[in-house]
Amino acid sequence: MRPQFPIVSRLTRRNLLRSALRGTLGGAAIVVGLPYLDIFLNESGDALAATGAPLPRRFGTWFWGCGMNPKRWNPTRDGRNFELPPELEPISAVRQHLSVLSGFNVILDGETNLVHRTGVIGTLCGDAPPSKTENNGPTLDILISDVIGSATRCKSLEMAATGVATDTYSRRSEDAKNASETTPLSLYTRIFGPGFSDPNAAKFVPDPKMMVRKSVLSIVGEDRKRIESQLGARDRARLDEYFTSLRQLERQLELQLSARPPLAACHEPERPAEQPVSRDVAHVKANHEAMAKVLVLALACDQTRVFNMVFSEGASRLHMPGSSDTHHTLTHEEARDESLGYQIEATKFVIHTMEAWATFVETLAAVPEGDGSLLDGCAVLAHSETSDANSHSVTGLPIMVAGRAGGRLRPGVHVFGAGDSTSRVGLTLQQVMGLNQASWGLKANQTTRPISELLG
Repeated sequence: MRPQFPIVSRLTRRNLLRSALRGTLGGAAIVVGLPYLDIFLNESGDALAATGAPLPRRFGTWFWGCGMNPKRWNPTRDGRNFELPPELEPISAVRQHLSVLSGFNVILDGETNLVHRTGVIGTLCGDAPPSKTENNGPTLDILISDVIGSATRCKSLEMAATGVATDTYSRRSEDAKNASETTPLSLYTRIFGPGFSDPNAAKFVPDPKMMVRKSVLSIVGEDRKRIESQLGARDRARLDEYFTSLRQLERQLELQLSARPPLAACHEPERPAEQPVSRDVAHVKANHEAMAKVLVLALACDQTRVFNMVFSEGASRLHMPGSSDTHHTLTHEEARDESLGYQIEATKFVIHTMEAWATFVETLAAVPEGDGSLLDGCAVLAHSETSDANSHSVTGLPIMVAGRAGGRLRPGVHVFGAGDSTSRVGLTLQQVMGLNQASWGLKANQTTRPISELLG
């Protein structure tokens, strides 16, 4: 049985968040949030003991560019126990946590297919965009964050593993976009510090490098001792696991800031010309994995309930080490292998992408929360802007949905959309996140039909 405590006389999550785990760095306040410990939860581990409210549901998107090869990605059987085609094999270890959707389209309904835009904006806004500078309403994450994002410190978090702040698809309009965090360090500082501000402003903001080297755990050390003294054994172990993960993350970030030891044969070369952010696929995957580790801490501590990760942008410019050929370029210029029927080099990026997606799902699933995992409280939409990138097709877009959304989603199935609009996906996700939405989309993309096979 889950241990119980007299909540009135002991700690509650609310008074912890008001007073606990605070410290100062250079005169600025540093706050470290706490995960949902047993002391906050009911006997079943699925609701807050003080109020009876369920554990929070979170929503996220995970985007990648340049799609896949439909014949090598789309499962052929509906329902459970579907096979994993070659380009889905990397998700085999996490398949129980997600569902695969195929055969869903952005219906053009007379609009032009704006390559590398229509697919993603159509999926997120419920209709094919009329131009390169217009959306038909806010994106899906904005609609959801307007309802569930006001109770947290960050209404939403945007991240780009590419290292480019403008790689974002979260927008209320084309003139109101949410810029992405571009490094694990900037994301870490946003969560555990007061955030970046104008360097000319009077208010002091800690140097993120100083924060990492100091460690937020040492900054809030006294408050940590006070809280731990009031917890049971299971909660102390849970908190120790959380702090260990945070310190490991800080050490990884600190290594990026530290000078390497000198080597006798090494000498300083001439200063190179300014270089663009690296889109080497190995670098992007490492950046992505590190950012995912920061994100789970933010979610576990209820610093945000909405997030958006861009693994690679539309018209993906990822490239292999030592090669100038980008993923996008290869989808148009590489010849298809006659015996295999697909572009060998371009397809390698699909495999790398699915590996990264599996890592993201696994990272969320590895964090315990209540009697389940952090992922169990999430609904994460993974999608791309095209199916076959060579033809820029917006039919049969590759889509996956991970998590259980607090029991409202049922993972582990393949659903074939038979040409239905991707608006059905957006409507389903809005409903499982608690929005009072009976229909969604415009014109031919409007729908009143959620995807019942996904509902728990």
